[in-house]
Amino acid sequence: MGALGLQLRDYRLTTAEILYHMPDHPHLLQSYLWQEYDLAPNFPALHRFLDFWVRNLDGPLHSVEVAGQPLIQAPEARFAAAYLRLQ
Repeated sequence: MGALGLQLRDYRLTTAEILYHMPDHPHLLQSYLWQEYDLAPNFPALHRFLDFWVRNLDGPLHSVEVAGQPLIQAPEARFAAAYLRLQ
């Protein structure tokens, strides 16, 4: 299913910043950005990915920060602070 079809089914573009301990240097943190269409607030696709991470990858998770925004929404109109014309 395409991106528009997912959005119409209430999926939203979800971004997660995953901080994890580097396997060779456990005192250092590395950042990984994950982005996929997912259903809020349970985020099943993100949970599947994190389960895969824990089972198969060596870097233990430190923290996960999630942000999501519905892409189909009412347009927002704002007035411009200035209008400049160059000739």
